[in-house]
Amino acid sequence: MSALTPTTQADAVGTNRWYLSAAPIIRALVHLCVPMAAAMIVGAVYNVINAGFIGSLHDATLLAAITFGTPLLGLVMAVGGVFGVGGGALISRLLGAAEHEPAKAGEIKHVSSFALWGAIITGAVLGGVGLLLLGPLVSVLGADSSAIAATSSYVAVMLAFVPVLAAAFCLEQIVRAEGAARQVMIGLIASTVANVIFDVLFILVLHWGVGGAALAMGLSNLGVVIYFIVWLQRHSENVSLSPRWFTLSPAVLRPVFGVGIGELLQASFLIVTSLVLNNLAVAYGDSALAAMGVAVRIAQVPEFLVMGVTLGVLPLLAYSYGKGDRERLRSALRVSAITVGGIVLISAVTVFAFRDQVFSAFVADPSVLSIGVTILTAQLVAMIVNGFTGLITSLFQATGRASAAIVMSMAQGVLFIPIVLLGNLWFGLAGIIWSLTVSEGLVFVIGVIMWLSSRPAIDRGLAEGNAERAEQVLEQAAT
Repeated sequence: MSALTPTTQADAVGTNRWYLSAAPIIRALVHLCVPMAAAMIVGAVYNVINAGFIGSLHDATLLAAITFGTPLLGLVMAVGGVFGVGGGALISRLLGAAEHEPAKAGEIKHVSSFALWGAIITGAVLGGVGLLLLGPLVSVLGADSSAIAATSSYVAVMLAFVPVLAAAFCLEQIVRAEGAARQVMIGLIASTVANVIFDVLFILVLHWGVGGAALAMGLSNLGVVIYFIVWLQRHSENVSLSPRWFTLSPAVLRPVFGVGIGELLQASFLIVTSLVLNNLAVAYGDSALAAMGVAVRIAQVPEFLVMGVTLGVLPLLAYSYGKGDRERLRSALRVSAITVGGIVLISAVTVFAFRDQVFSAFVADPSVLSIGVTILTAQLVAMIVNGFTGLITSLFQATGRASAAIVMSMAQGVLFIPIVLLGNLWFGLAGIIWSLTVSEGLVFVIGVIMWLSSRPAIDRGLAEGNAERAEQVLEQAAT
């Protein structure tokens, strides 16, 4: 039974807190996951449209420049993720715990302020260092002589907006932590629409190329930062973004970094794997790199739909765990797994069936088309297991299982590097393309093993929450 009374439930219908605490699981998942999935699909569609804008300039080096810049963008998102994912998971757990221990809600101000300002400060430092070392950085990213100029332009503008991009991702997690998935959807879709408008202006009208694409991304994310800040200030009862609540208390740092560090490690390994991938693929020409860039963006449409579920359910899992509601956590996990399974099968079959038509809509070059269809097929196969891997990772983050989340984040990179090197040695370009699929499958197996071994610890945490809630009920009865 929920800690909310029936009268309170009636008054709370339509509020984000009610969906986390007491709404039927399917209704809660629809509220949390559908807006998240919609926003991520719009974002994925934008990535495809953006590739189309760049592709309309008929210069493969420009598409290659975006591919080279992808690892850096992953690092920027990870900076926001360290503070946002770690802080958001802690905020949701505190909200759940506050049902039987109201004082817990007071800690949320410290968590949210630390998360936002930590992301901004860290982003500013990284962006400044990156601009100072722009030349060496572009070379490390793998750009060859033909793509150095375009890659430098794209990366330089992106680095200037690192604090904004990190803050945008961090704030998204904080808003989601309160169950406000609809508000996240509004912010992300509005940002995507603004991004498209800026793309048209900067790329097609002003002809600023990939530099214009990076500028469009930065300005649209600045808009979403403003939107999230205004919404939180007006509607959140617990979150505060004021610097006066900033703290370096171990009670905040340990749980935030314990979960968030997994995001950073995952991004770091993503950078390493992308660098290895780019440097191996560059030997096969710009056509291979361009095909990878387009194929990844097409595959992101179904992938982001799955991520909408795995990320959308995280606040519900964390809230249920903090509250000590074993049945609600298990029901949310079970229904989410069924949903992910249905999505990946339907999406993979549909995109695979029309892979030639979809890819040819964005690239006319026969050499790029042939390679791209193979890459897209490998991406779709990987997506089938990757959805369940994401759900397991969300469970670890929601329940504060820092070690398990870190292992999941490291596993893909640790496995991918030897697999891709051997794949290139034995099978050439085909080995490079399918190496990510093989490593994703192995990560899933590791995740299942760790989930089974973590269940006793998760059950103990739920039991502690149940004990605190029972104690509160007895105290209320005595008074």
